[in-house]
Amino acid sequence: MISRLFSFIGADNGPWRVIQSRPIVGDDLPKVARLDVVADADARSYPQARWLLRGITSNERYVMREEKAQLVATQQGLGRTEATLAALIPLRKNAAWWALTQDERRQIFEEQSHHTQIGLRYLPPIARRLHHCRDLSENEPFDFLTWFEFAPADEKDFDQLLAQLRASEEWKYVEREVDIRLIRD
Repeated sequence: MISRLFSFIGADNGPWRVIQSRPIVGDDLPKVARLDVVADADARSYPQARWLLRGITSNERYVMREEKAQLVATQQGLGRTEATLAALIPLRKNAAWWALTQDERRQIFEEQSHHTQIGLRYLPPIARRLHHCRDLSENEPFDFLTWFEFAPADEKDFDQLLAQLRASEEWKYVEREVDIRLIRD
């Protein structure tokens, strides 16, 4: 069985070394040296963790069939040997976002912000997997955890991708975002 639940464990061990962690909006997370990403993790198994963020993979909520087909056809998987850099971007949107209906959020997400179209420009070198936290509980510290992997040669493109997304209408609804950069040793 393939797990949909993932835990991101910030501690002193793990395969990913933290290069930088900085808050974009709101509070930072406690500083850690390393990060591990584990399917089906139980927090009790990581008593040394400074923090543990959980999310589940789910259906794409704001894409149309044609956009999903483009993403599936273009996107590469995680774990490629050349993708030694990663970023974990946890974010939480404000109450105004969650008060919108699904079609209103789609309008902002795609028609105004062009989120999917921006992302498609950077595929396949930048791989990503989105994790939904709100599906677990509204008490999770973040609504989404996005995990990106890319090769060092694609780091500038990754920064451009983030800059474009952060300049969009959608990001006006973000009340907390942390940018955690990592390297696989």
